[in-house]
Amino acid sequence: MSGTKDFSTTRRDLLQAAATAGAGAALLGSMGINPALAAEVGRSEKPLKAAFSNAGLQATWCAQGKQAAEFWGKLFNVEVTWFDGQLDAVKQRAAIDNMASQKWDFVAIQAFGIGTLTQPVQKMIDAGTPVIDMDTLIAPLDQINVHSFLAPDNEFMGASVTQALCNAMGGKGKIIMTQGALGHTGAQGRAKGFTNTVKQFPGIEVLDTQPADWDVSKTARLWETYLTKYPQIDAAFFHNDDMALAAANIMKARGRTNILIGGVDAMPPAIQAVSEGRMFATVRNPSCRIHGGAIIAGVSAVVGGEKSGQGIPKNVVTDGPVVTKANAAGMQWMQDHFLI
Repeated sequence: MSGTKDFSTTRRDLLQAAATAGAGAALLGSMGINPALAAEVGRSEKPLKAAFSNAGLQATWCAQGKQAAEFWGKLFNVEVTWFDGQLDAVKQRAAIDNMASQKWDFVAIQAFGIGTLTQPVQKMIDAGTPVIDMDTLIAPLDQINVHSFLAPDNEFMGASVTQALCNAMGGKGKIIMTQGALGHTGAQGRAKGFTNTVKQFPGIEVLDTQPADWDVSKTARLWETYLTKYPQIDAAFFHNDDMALAAANIMKARGRTNILIGGVDAMPPAIQAVSEGRMFATVRNPSCRIHGGAIIAGVSAVVGGEKSGQGIPKNVVTDGPVVTKANAAGMQWMQDHFLI
């Protein structure tokens, strides 16, 4: 689903043998954390049990994150149990209530919406379980004592792709933003980046900003309507690549392939689309770095005794670059090896 590759048994054995302080230092360094902090991070002698949940495995970003967490978990002797959010706040809450009824060495969660999981997460924190928050806030950091929050700068991602689109439009024309879930703090940041950037271009009109909740079917329905309603659409910014590519299929079917398309996540299908010119740009939301980093943060807490706010910052920014034809191949290689 994510486009990542299977590894041979030999490669797995070699990589598992390399799961030492050096491996921890490499990934933590790529996350912007001082590699010296990884000096005591290594493969746990006893198997650790970790519970993970992200917004929903229907989304390719989430599916890739699961693969990355399991890959890094094997390297560090962590058994990962998955609780799928199913792109539904109510269903994810039920899954996290179930998670909170069990005992774990550490937990990592990407909430579908802010404030939806606070009670069961607080229950786990009160029990002494390190909880790593991934990509979107479970609750504001001054209201819940998570071990750390690993996330990209979503406002930067929204602004950087929007800037690229606006420049390509020559500073004039008509644009649409298709948002993710409105309660998702990542989507909120991307929308803010879009809005602040478009304000700098008085010649650009925003036609619509409806959310599609990360749902490709909902995205397709919205864009069927847009292409009928608006005879001129010069560009479109989507909060993730899945929605961008779903809309691109509708545009192609309707003969509207002149619309510049920008997305977020830089998943393999989007990297290919950028390379082929079917998408104009995307930006990497580093799923592998975030989910793999959560494994290392958890192992560091349990095995190395690393303390929240001391060894690991409360907020770790995990940015990835804008992806164009120039760097697409390298970005794909990094994802194939669960590095970004």
